[in-house]
Amino acid sequence: MAVVANQHRSHTVIDESTTPVTVFTGFLGAGKTTAILNILKRVNPEYNIVLLKNEFGDAETDSALVRESHVQVTEMTNGCLCCVLVGQMKRALEEMKEKFHPDRIIIETSGSAFPAPIAWQIREMESSGFHLDAILTVIDCVNFCGYEDTSYTARLQAQYTDLILLNKWENISERQLDLVVDHVNDLNTDTPKVKINADTGVDPEVIFGLDTNLFSLAERESTASEVSRSHHSQEIDLIEVVRKWSGDPAQLISSADFIDLLKHLPSEDVYRVKGLVRLSDAVADEADTPAATPPAADASASGLLYIVNHAFGRYTFTPLTVNAHQHEGVLARLTVMGNGLRMYLPQVQKAIDASDDEISCHWAH
Repeated sequence: MAVVANQHRSHTVIDESTTPVTVFTGFLGAGKTTAILNILKRVNPEYNIVLLKNEFGDAETDSALVRESHVQVTEMTNGCLCCVLVGQMKRALEEMKEKFHPDRIIIETSGSAFPAPIAWQIREMESSGFHLDAILTVIDCVNFCGYEDTSYTARLQAQYTDLILLNKWENISERQLDLVVDHVNDLNTDTPKVKINADTGVDPEVIFGLDTNLFSLAERESTASEVSRSHHSQEIDLIEVVRKWSGDPAQLISSADFIDLLKHLPSEDVYRVKGLVRLSDAVADEADTPAATPPAADASASGLLYIVNHAFGRYTFTPLTVNAHQHEGVLARLTVMGNGLRMYLPQVQKAIDASDDEISCHWAH
């Protein structure tokens, strides 16, 4: 396995007014948000990093998780940074620079984004004080060999990157890891591969200052054809649920029914379920940790609002505490992502007790 040895530091001279930008890519459920949060824990607190996140739907799940760690985050939802929202990204970056004065900006793309248009947008903004430093790809070692064959975007993400971060490798055998690395090497032999430690993440010194040569503006025309082929609408089904809460305890979603739904969604078809859900009882995550209950005067009447994060059969629940008052009227805001989701729509609808007008679907084509 390739490793990073004496990884070069940035050779582009940038002044203090220029903000370096690191872009994280990786397929749905690869663990980008967790990897970023672990990296931020290892950075000097005086080094000001802000995060721009792109999420499917409008659930803003991962952004809520980041806020629980008290990190400044701006989210862009209901579209993909590599196509629909690429123009809006420029305004978002400019606003973040003016408002937060960051030492670095990290962009976390949606799971089906091809990084080329994002990189080109940042390169076009060099005169405005932005510098594309690196494009990093997080690989889910547990599931990569499964979705690599069906997702053109996942293959592109592994091919066009400065560094491949191997995530969840502790959850598979050494032989299985060798097979994953073989598959990745078939796509990209030369790019260094680094294991992400589940507890401590990756050393920031490894990923900052890479000064990427990927996606120069001169290469735009020759690479642009890849963008249209990789758009997520061609390979990902979406089910979005939005339910409002009136304050009636009878509306609360059954904790048992919701967990039963998560346990029975097959990982080969359902990649992600994420969002906010107001449950009737306190719950624990899949690791059977003690059920965490957020502060509430009367939990039986108000329910418990959780951030749910389900990826390829594994799930966690995080009590929402930061800005919880902004979601007082939320019963459920969920996004389900995968392939062949039409057959699972009745199960989702039943578990959340959602009417037809509270669900919207976008099928791959």
